[in-house]
Amino acid sequence: MDPTNFIFLKNSISFLVYGIGVFWIFTKVPYFKTLGTALFASAGVFAAILGFASQKAFANIIGGIFILIFKPFRVGDVIEIPSGLKGVIEEITLRHTVIKDYEAKRIVIPNSIISEETIINSSIKDKRIRKYIDISIAYESDLELAENLILEEIKNHPFYIYTRTAEEKESGLTAVPMKVISLGDFSITIRSFVWTMDFDKSIDLQRDVFRSIKLVFDKNGIEIPYPHRTIVFKTSPKEMLNEI
Repeated sequence: MDPTNFIFLKNSISFLVYGIGVFWIFTKVPYFKTLGTALFASAGVFAAILGFASQKAFANIIGGIFILIFKPFRVGDVIEIPSGLKGVIEEITLRHTVIKDYEAKRIVIPNSIISEETIINSSIKDKRIRKYIDISIAYESDLELAENLILEEIKNHPFYIYTRTAEEKESGLTAVPMKVISLGDFSITIRSFVWTMDFDKSIDLQRDVFRSIKLVFDKNGIEIPYPHRTIVFKTSPKEMLNEI
């Protein structure tokens, strides 16, 4: 059911095959066997050089093994890292992790780096997402009507999930929790807390609801205001013209 282990092992096979092949050559071919003995005699210096040259490679391999063991993310998970990169885990190899972003580009991150990042994983336990949808209306608009219109548009969307318990439903709570989160300079902001099936569907729901709410607001006279400012002149326009 989880392809992470299989994909990791599949990508490790070539490394293991080459490693076994090199070892076999050094043990079976007389010339290389003699060379191997000479190298073994100076193993201390060789090991120091090899260790210094390949420390990043080994760090990536250890990072990949730790990812495989502890599974902070799996193939198919939607993750986000602090740099703002967001996408779906497509592949985990011995050296790196491949993320497919939402423009279908592949982001290749060395395992030693991604293992040290703080990762936001939207799929690790439960794929469901609670999406915030913020809508601003003018102070002159009917707040209760706006909330009812937003509620209906969200409920009618196919990706919306009803999460109220039976007790909450009996107590009269609305299907979608809503709160007024700010009284701004020129608008009232209403936030809806909407549950959807997964991250991708939450994005689709948000964009569809923005469009449908704009259309239904236009039909019902609910204004989404433009930003505006009040300018106060310290002197009269006539005095300003005289100064110019």
